[in-house]
Amino acid sequence: MNKINWNFDNTYFNLSSSFKEDINPVPVKNPELIILNKKLASSLNLDFSLISNKELSKIFSGNTLPEGSNSIAQAYAGHQFGHFTMLGDGRAVLIGEHTTKSNKKYDIQFKGSGKTAFSRNGDGRAALGPMLREYIISEAMHNLNIPTTRSLAVVKTGENVIRETSLQGAILTRVALSHIRVGTFQYIAARKKKDELELLLNYVIQRHYPDIQNSKNKPLDLLKVILEKQVDLVVNWMRVGFIHGVMNTDNMSISGETIDYGPCAFMDNYDPKTVFSSIDQMGRYAYCNQPVITKWNLSRFAECLIPLIDKDQNKSIELATEIIDSFEKKYEEKWLNMMRDKLGLIGEDDKDKLLILDLLTWMHQKKLDYTNTFCLLMNFEIEKKEIFEDNIFLDWKKRWQERLKINKNTPEKYIKLMRSVNPIVIPRNHKVEEVLNEANRDNIKPLVKLLEILSNPYSEQKNIIDYQMPSYTKEKYQTFCGT
Repeated sequence: MNKINWNFDNTYFNLSSSFKEDINPVPVKNPELIILNKKLASSLNLDFSLISNKELSKIFSGNTLPEGSNSIAQAYAGHQFGHFTMLGDGRAVLIGEHTTKSNKKYDIQFKGSGKTAFSRNGDGRAALGPMLREYIISEAMHNLNIPTTRSLAVVKTGENVIRETSLQGAILTRVALSHIRVGTFQYIAARKKKDELELLLNYVIQRHYPDIQNSKNKPLDLLKVILEKQVDLVVNWMRVGFIHGVMNTDNMSISGETIDYGPCAFMDNYDPKTVFSSIDQMGRYAYCNQPVITKWNLSRFAECLIPLIDKDQNKSIELATEIIDSFEKKYEEKWLNMMRDKLGLIGEDDKDKLLILDLLTWMHQKKLDYTNTFCLLMNFEIEKKEIFEDNIFLDWKKRWQERLKINKNTPEKYIKLMRSVNPIVIPRNHKVEEVLNEANRDNIKPLVKLLEILSNPYSEQKNIIDYQMPSYTKEKYQTFCGT
């Protein structure tokens, strides 16, 4: 195993038993490597070139653990659709923290690796489709320049899992800056042990935010920095039409990465109320609600920190509330700037917000594709639509073009700006389903091709029109959690 260059330094393993369960992955019957992310491996300074596929299958199934690993299941809690529950890794095992040559630390986690103390009557396993889905979407998000966990490998287990039907089992190897969540703080806070809460606080600061180690009020500054991270993240989601689908507090990463790709999907026709998850019947996590829920989750995080901010509880609440109340203004500013970039607008103008909202309102009324409309504005005519001769749009276009002229803007400048933030291709939901269906039939080639196309979402590519078009089926697209 040494020839792979694993370099584990398992700091989370060394925390007290309150934070985790020491456990090994449950061995599987007949592991088979389906896909390995060689680019990611290279960036982690890992070398698998001398390892056979058979051995790789053993490694990425957990049947053979790397030297230096210390596998654990992490404890955490979470508000799931608003209801608080004590949780933990019910089907995942963190095998360790790999450190690169540049001294960056990454969690290496197996997802679908068997039962743990936190499984709550679950089987601890995962199906092939959801694991490959997470592989596709997380890598697409990375290439869209959005902070995210990543996927290193997927193996089939040679065993079936029972959901609505019998499905092929699989294990995903997930890579993250860490798997510490808002829910981790909630779990420790619920135990009402201030010393453990302080330990977690200091651990997170040391690992992720060393700049605030010498702060006069570390919990308050941690709240500030994580709020900023989450504002940036959700603005990026809104930029590309991404809908997470299950924004429970246990799925909000302290590092600011997108985590957990269960029922997520990308919006085709622009509709702020778009929701895909089969379990989100009330639209709690719809596209337009993502900023609201981000603030709600941050409020739950702030509650955990109250005992640490100040000895006077009322003062703690006052100080934390002030930070949480800054969310709307920060989000509004960053959302506006993001939308200005999407439209190639340089600088600021008092009428920018109205210009942006008028376009979005018209797109919603006419049921236009979110991604392709911005492509058209960048002079990519992906699909010809007579609707763009509509008088309302032509009037808006005239106003937009007048706005483009200010602040010494030029066509070269604004097209360059627009092309840096508006993807030409996204993981279209129907294409994702197509390649997953093929993968379930042991044909991995369409998935590999999709991944290749999604690796350059901002670049012009030949013969990809089929990957750019939305689905024209009238059937409502639904996603499922996978558990």
